Amino acid sequence: MIRDARVLRAGFVPREVEHRDAEVNHLSSVLEPITNGEPADTAIVTGPSGTGKTCISKFVTERLREEVLDVEAIYVNCWRNYTRFRTLYQILDDLGATIDIHRQSTPHDELVDRLQQHDGPRTVVILDEVDQLEDPSVIYDLHSLPQFAIICIANKEEELFSRVDDRLVSRLRSSEHVRMDKYHDEQLYDILSARAKWGLDEDVITDDQLYRIADAAAGDARLAIGILRTAAGKADRENHERITDDILLDAAEDARAQIKQKSLDSLTPHQRVVYDIVREHGPVGPSEIHERYTEDVDDPRTKRTIRTYLSKMEQYNLLEAEGTSRDREYSLVDSAAASPMQ
Repeated sequence: MIRDARVLRAGFVPREVEHRDAEVNHLSSVLEPITNGEPADTAIVTGPSGTGKTCISKFVTERLREEVLDVEAIYVNCWRNYTRFRTLYQILDDLGATIDIHRQSTPHDELVDRLQQHDGPRTVVILDEVDQLEDPSVIYDLHSLPQFAIICIANKEEELFSRVDDRLVSRLRSSEHVRMDKYHDEQLYDILSARAKWGLDEDVITDDQLYRIADAAAGDARLAIGILRTAAGKADRENHERITDDILLDAAEDARAQIKQKSLDSLTPHQRVVYDIVREHGPVGPSEIHERYTEDVDDPRTKRTIRTYLSKMEQYNLLEAEGTSRDREYSLVDSAAASPMQ
């Protein structure tokens, strides 16, 4: 049943992308100067979860690398590498320049010096989930190095701007902004249809079933592809000739659970404390959350940072908020209330 499992994976970058021509052209034009050995502007790619921000960024940089020999690309997940040191180390590691760097004792400035000394090909650095950086000054570090072009990926640009200092805000505001909107059902259907065409044997899933997946995913391509992958995997394991409606129903629940677990596993230690407080005491307001949080950790972050954590978890469907900004309360998302598979 499964012809090419790679096509069904969340991180797969297709040869052709659906319904993002304008965004691809915009980002390509921003990065074009590096193909001529010139510095490129920083690009900020924003949009809700599941709108293809990472896919488009990787797609454009791969096309660049196909066209030009002297261009490289580095991808950094800032949710995983959330400290300034980890981010700088990851970039240097991909450049092959970490042989004599000690994770415990090497100062940050030495890492920046290493990057300044880099004289290899011009490099595009994709900083995914950049609003997760505990110290966003790493963006400034890279911004000042002409041999690197930066793509910053975030859900909301204002949350990124609220956490950086004034010298960087003005630079980021003048950067090129590529904004992604949620997909419509018809667009999600086209994405799923292309994945099914390349990844599955013929006639194992109907157009009607693909439309139902698109409807249940509510604009989130990551969830839609996850449902398709989970359904195909189960049908294949159970030796079905095609994906049945019952399998599809179970796959929707399983895919949501997998994405939720992955998001939970990605939380930083401080974010996990905040999540656990809401889980144990919700519905609960930001002031009480911060109060309990400061009692639970040794090195508490600011109230503003905690608000950013809460907003991030809301965007990833881990938490939901009710009320205005003054009387807002947070609680865990009720998974049963998600768009059901019809």
